[in-house]
Amino acid sequence: MTALLNSLEARDTAFVLHPYTNASQHLENGPMVIAKGEGVYVIDNDGNRYIEALGGLFCASLGFSEPRLVEAAYRQMKELPFYHSFGGKSHETAIELAERLIKLSPVPMSKVFFANSGSEANDTAMKLVWYYHNAIGKPEKKKIISRNRAYHGVTIASASLTGLPNNHRDFDLPIDRILHTDCPEFYRYGHEGETEEEFASRCAASLERLILEEGPETIGAFFAEPLMASGGCIVPPPTYYEKIQAILARYDILLIADEVICGFGRLGTMFGSESFGMKPDIITMAKQLSAAYQPISALMINAKLHEAVVAESQKIGTFGHGFTYSGHPVATAVALETLKIYEERDILGHVRSVVPLFQRRLNALREHPLVGDVRGRGMIGTLELVRNKATKEAFKPGDGVAIHAGKRAQAHGVITRALGDNFSFCPPLIMTEPEIDEMFDRSTKALDETYDWAKTSNLI
Repeated sequence: MTALLNSLEARDTAFVLHPYTNASQHLENGPMVIAKGEGVYVIDNDGNRYIEALGGLFCASLGFSEPRLVEAAYRQMKELPFYHSFGGKSHETAIELAERLIKLSPVPMSKVFFANSGSEANDTAMKLVWYYHNAIGKPEKKKIISRNRAYHGVTIASASLTGLPNNHRDFDLPIDRILHTDCPEFYRYGHEGETEEEFASRCAASLERLILEEGPETIGAFFAEPLMASGGCIVPPPTYYEKIQAILARYDILLIADEVICGFGRLGTMFGSESFGMKPDIITMAKQLSAAYQPISALMINAKLHEAVVAESQKIGTFGHGFTYSGHPVATAVALETLKIYEERDILGHVRSVVPLFQRRLNALREHPLVGDVRGRGMIGTLELVRNKATKEAFKPGDGVAIHAGKRAQAHGVITRALGDNFSFCPPLIMTEPEIDEMFDRSTKALDETYDWAKTSNLI
């Protein structure tokens, strides 16, 4: 087995360029090769078992060994392994999936467009904002506002929406017409003596100021994750979306809800928009749509956007957008089966039943000497690690404390991901209470060891 692992490591290092990986360090350290999945666990090539505390990448909602999804893919492969949606072509699983999504939508929607990743869905939403405003005779209304620390993808357009510096540096991003407003994280950006609702009002006032400075006639849309996951599990303060949406309505600005991570039960509701009272014009989704067993994404648009698409198609002769694999039969079949499992097994009910323990164990770590803030909702949460709890002093970027904590967690059989100074949890939705306790018990050991290491290294 060791010879095989070394062979795979060498071949990976020789041929694979890894996303979100330090390419220099990877040449030295090589990959961690995962061989198998069982429930909420994955197993490496040496047989070591790990709790997948991030659900892969916020996506493996039903774990790593759901036979019904395997069978759904196999059945569809035998029936119709591929067909496209261009030129009015269609097939049964795409039609049925679109119908189900419209029925599940938290607000009235008209049509579903299929793509293959969250980035593609958000990229498509941006194009539709521009297309829509051309169709209704407002060609200047093209700027799109996102937020600092938002994550909306990595294509050229969606990465421009993303508000994280390392997604822009040396990629010559963001592109023109993309603006960023305040991140609604109270812990870092709230003023002393300010309430959360006052902070929400200040964020809304800042957004309105940006709109007025740019010119409301130039602003086409506002992009928002209901809960900002990759930016550090940032839960918006009370009244935030109520105040934001009032401003968007005042200036006739579209709201786009990025449900790529929050959608399909993560927050204890089918869509995150329901948790925060959002009323979007476009909803994008991916990840848990197929429990990550097949690459698929989608966006739903409301009636006024669809009417614009129809009008422009009459003028131009076509709706000139699409992907070869839009609505791929195997992906849509797996997504359909995923939605059936969510309903038949009452996954939302299960999530709601285990959330109290998940959040209790998460919030208990607020007392840990390394933890400055704890943020979470439903089955997602983050610990923000700090140098000084009293002053909220952050570690320096090169200190790598959260990275070290992630390595110690892995040594204890937990895979998570360090995002800046954040130590995050977003496990499969099927996780049981004993597995939640096991995840947090092991992670607490990792934090204890990281604290000792940080003291020894004079980082605290």
